[in-house]
Amino acid sequence: MSAHNPIKRRPTKKIYVGNVAIGGDAPISVQSMTNTDTCDVAATVAQIQRCVDAGADLMRVSTPTMESVAAFAEIKKQVSVPLIADIHFDYKIALAVADAGADCLRINPGNIGNDAKVREVVAAARHHNVPIRIGVNAGSLEKDLQKKYGEPTGEAMLESALRHIDILEKLDFQNYKISVKASNVFLTLDAYRLISAQIDNPLHLGVTEAGVYRTGTVKSAIALGGLLLDGIGDTMRISLAAEPEEEIKIGFDILKSLGIRSNGVNFIACPSCSRQEFDVIRVMNELEARLEDVREPIDLSVIGCKVNGPGEAKEATIGVVGASPNSLVYRNGQKSHLIDTTKLVDEIETMVRAQVKEIQEARANEILRVQG
Repeated sequence: MSAHNPIKRRPTKKIYVGNVAIGGDAPISVQSMTNTDTCDVAATVAQIQRCVDAGADLMRVSTPTMESVAAFAEIKKQVSVPLIADIHFDYKIALAVADAGADCLRINPGNIGNDAKVREVVAAARHHNVPIRIGVNAGSLEKDLQKKYGEPTGEAMLESALRHIDILEKLDFQNYKISVKASNVFLTLDAYRLISAQIDNPLHLGVTEAGVYRTGTVKSAIALGGLLLDGIGDTMRISLAAEPEEEIKIGFDILKSLGIRSNGVNFIACPSCSRQEFDVIRVMNELEARLEDVREPIDLSVIGCKVNGPGEAKEATIGVVGASPNSLVYRNGQKSHLIDTTKLVDEIETMVRAQVKEIQEARANEILRVQG
């Protein structure tokens, strides 16, 4: 914790989804969900790979039928990231997909059938050592809770979650995480704050059905940002009507903005004004597109003039202060050299990739040193 990042995370138990730790001192993981037909193995694998390329730690895949379970097993063989199977209502699918190699089951115990069916699913999860995610949504609360509360409330979502938790606890199963999602920002905040005060199992954050790319991103950033600032949250998904890889990028952008986790270039750029010495917007758009594959944590500051440029540049890994005909480059807080302002995109990309290489070589050398 520092002056720049005063967030103190809520202590939670640590569980594992495949080889990815969730909760405890583990990094907050970012995940998405495929929207391809699961039975189209090639399309689903390709989509998962695009998400992995964007930094995904986990992926969720829906298995609504037994045919999709067979496809899930094949998909699992072809990807490197842990897979969460999304199941509703049919306990036999839950049993089959656990056998097929699912790393986690997203299923609500209260919706799976009678006690015997629930015991079978929990036994399968225990046998395969995979966690269960209980997912409560404001839009699908139990009918008696809808009647009791009149409308979705944080208290109603808490009561629903505790019901499902109670089922697992009575079966002495603690390997679970919880989500209490709503499409409303305030309801999401309320529900997660209530549940976080009641349990110490990991929490999966999300604003469900947040909306299209721009508005959904804003809603998610406000709700999840508020919870993360409170130290609440161990894994997260940004639910957008957009391609899954975009959800991954936005998730990491939220974490980066709070100084919680880095994944690639952290762009710092001025909004541009009449003082700018180059077309800041064009340069930044090009750089964002070119550097999308970079995963090393690098702060890149590109400012269009000398007013705020030096101050921002001194705080960045690489900083550029706009001027004509040459712009000034800072490296790790120190003045470095001048570059041709008409060739900024090429020059900056070259510097960033050289920095990435330095970081990777230093890491490799450290590993060799430790290994002796």
